[in-house]
Amino acid sequence: MKPRPAADQAARRGGLRRDAERNRDRIVRAARELFAERGLAVGFNEVAHHAGVGVGTVYRRFADKEELIHAALREPLGELAEVAQRAGEAERAWDGLELLLGSITELLVDNLGLRDVALGGGGWRLGRTTVERVAEVLQHLLDRARAEGDLRDGVAGDDVVMILWLVTDLAQHSVQVRPGLYRRYLQVMLDGLRAAPGRSPLVEKPTEQQMLTICRRWAGAPL
Repeated sequence: MKPRPAADQAARRGGLRRDAERNRDRIVRAARELFAERGLAVGFNEVAHHAGVGVGTVYRRFADKEELIHAALREPLGELAEVAQRAGEAERAWDGLELLLGSITELLVDNLGLRDVALGGGGWRLGRTTVERVAEVLQHLLDRARAEGDLRDGVAGDDVVMILWLVTDLAQHSVQVRPGLYRRYLQVMLDGLRAAPGRSPLVEKPTEQQMLTICRRWAGAPL
């Protein structure tokens, strides 16, 4: 058998590299979609199926799940960092808090994988620098808002984390019944953090039937 010409071997290696790169892109895109929709509990087998590749291909492209999550969430984590930057620059701390919580809630509602990283208490190594930076901005805004007389005594960063869990979880149960309803309850909870109640009108409340349906979804009861 004649040896392949060097040019042919180089072209073949180049084609393999392009195939590998395309497979990696497909895997990252599939992981990004699944993590956003279902959170970080999604496994390699599900990602491979969604990407249309074998699970062995996923393992060849990514050493472990942390590496895949990092690739899939790089952009959302960047958006989270940008939100914190803008919020921290607000002239009045309360305005920064409203911007931070409102924008973060939007991001976490749209991406459950990002929610797992941001609110998971350091359970994932990736994104830790970004999450720590957001926590620093949040604490700085809380301290400033308290000094400016806008924040009630006793409110801590952990209270905000719980609020974000509650509101984003509600969003998952109400999205098919009343998308955006979570904004009403975020507003109610934000008012609960204030030294004095806010005066802005609440987002329109759900109908009795919508509320009943949402509660049944939350409880896992028959509709």
